[in-house]
Amino acid sequence: MTVPALDLPSDPLPARVPGVRRLAVLRANGVGDYVVAEPALAALRAAYPDAEITLLGAAHTRPLVEDRPGPCDRYVQVPLTRGVRVGPDPDAAPEVLERWCAEQRAHRYDLAVQLHGGGRNSNALLLRLGARTTAGAATPDAPKPDRWTPYTPYQHDTLRWLEVVATVGAPAQRLEPHLAVTAADLAESRAALPPDGRPLVGVHPGATDPRRCYPEERLGEVARTLAERGARVVVLGGPGEQDRVDRVVTGFGSDVETLVGGTSMGGLVGTLRRCSLVLGNDSGPRHLAAAVGTPTVAVFTSANLADVAPLSRTWHRVAVSWESACQVCGTKVLGGSCPCRASATWDVPVQEVRELALDLWEQAVSAGRTDRDVTPASEVGAA
Repeated sequence: MTVPALDLPSDPLPARVPGVRRLAVLRANGVGDYVVAEPALAALRAAYPDAEITLLGAAHTRPLVEDRPGPCDRYVQVPLTRGVRVGPDPDAAPEVLERWCAEQRAHRYDLAVQLHGGGRNSNALLLRLGARTTAGAATPDAPKPDRWTPYTPYQHDTLRWLEVVATVGAPAQRLEPHLAVTAADLAESRAALPPDGRPLVGVHPGATDPRRCYPEERLGEVARTLAERGARVVVLGGPGEQDRVDRVVTGFGSDVETLVGGTSMGGLVGTLRRCSLVLGNDSGPRHLAAAVGTPTVAVFTSANLADVAPLSRTWHRVAVSWESACQVCGTKVLGGSCPCRASATWDVPVQEVRELALDLWEQAVSAGRTDRDVTPASEVGAA
């Protein structure tokens, strides 16, 4: 029997902004934040193929844009300012910020898009850039750009930013973030960590917010199980994460390697691409790993499950802390910050994480995806 289709009304996609030659995107937060917004950037690239797209970003996102194929043509660092910042340094002086805004006005953007947050501060900054048309998300109390969508909690960021760019006629091209891997990335990684024929498993125990860090000793337990299955385990960390890395390797003996602050961002990207699996937390490196096509297993707080967890589960596994409260004082993640700097994912049993990791490892082995470390650099242009 043929079932007739319902003739339901649909909202037409808003028109593209005419005559866009220069397009600015404000996204000046963490590495993972850049990655989850990449599908929105790709949608803008497809909708405005002839425009110069400038990322107004944080310092650590520069290597993800410059000298790397992707949706952005140009990078400009945003001064640290109230509500639009990443890092412990003081806000820029008002005259420094005004000078920066004047430089952006002089570039004469035709379209400026805010993919940064709820807009109380970011929309105010966006409106100072002098673009002919502006777009962004906005909370009820935020300044409104020309085209905007409501900013509401508990929405996945990838979908949120795709809704924003849809207001300027840029429909989604895909949901999964992509990041190109260059030959230079792989060369730097291989110089720091020469291949030895075994499949790599990367373990990254850090995160910007220490509450998102799963107890390191438990990550070490899971990693040892994978090493028993033939994996070559390398524990990755930034310059300030040596203590976390040391706690992961406790009990390993000699059958583990570490790479702490030993590469640039590009070298980290290359290392994550070489891995057959990455194990860790909700962090920038986990997002980077997924964006270059590497399977991941990560522990999330219930708060971050809603907004930045992987949208697919084919090659990603997620363990969730439903308690999501500080191990020391009990403060809920959604209840505000606490001074303890302790894990809020400690309630996730290590056996749960181990089972997820073994399941994904066996899937990768059966699919022949454990030979990524022997792929010649010349064969890899993009994930």
